[in-house]
Amino acid sequence: MIPDDHQLVEEGLAPARQGRILLLACGALAHEILALKRANGWDHMDLHCLPANLHLWPDRIPAAVEAAVKAARDRYETVFVVYADCGTGGLLQAKCAELGVEMVAGPHCYSFFEGNAVFAAHAEDEITAFYLTDFLVRQFDAFVWKPMGLDRHPELRDMLFGNYEKLVYQAQTNDPALDAKARDAARRLGLSYERRFTGYGDLETELQRLS
Repeated sequence: MIPDDHQLVEEGLAPARQGRILLLACGALAHEILALKRANGWDHMDLHCLPANLHLWPDRIPAAVEAAVKAARDRYETVFVVYADCGTGGLLQAKCAELGVEMVAGPHCYSFFEGNAVFAAHAEDEITAFYLTDFLVRQFDAFVWKPMGLDRHPELRDMLFGNYEKLVYQAQTNDPALDAKARDAARRLGLSYERRFTGYGDLETELQRLS
């Protein structure tokens, strides 16, 4: 089930004051950001997430981010956009520059979870890899299987995934249940399987820098 806006807004946002930071994030990163906040005691950071399914329409992301930044910036010393480019073709970076806010570096979360430098180093060798994160493993049916019509037309699998060779599960956590779900996703897509523990990668580094 895809959380709605209300479910993804952290409760108890504090009034504006010096040192307060708003993390304006993709809903697909909510679980990871909250885990990092808890682990590091980042109580001066508040989290507001936009719907994760905006990724189905990446052209809508810059406008959604702009509206959220404008609605919140008067209450925070810093607004940090926790999106990478995410298929916007540079439009999100341009919008953030226009608004005077920073964002996470990288083309997408697969890159920054693994570490942008590491991902770039082997990207050409993995052109036939299909990536999943913890979030996408949990939401495989909602974000992959059903939107691509594979629940209704399984015969589309070879057309859509025929050029892929393996599914790479970039694991943020060590969870045997998620590993099993990721293996099953690879089986359903007819791909070989690789699990790659990444932890939080550059996401943690970027938030640590802000703190």
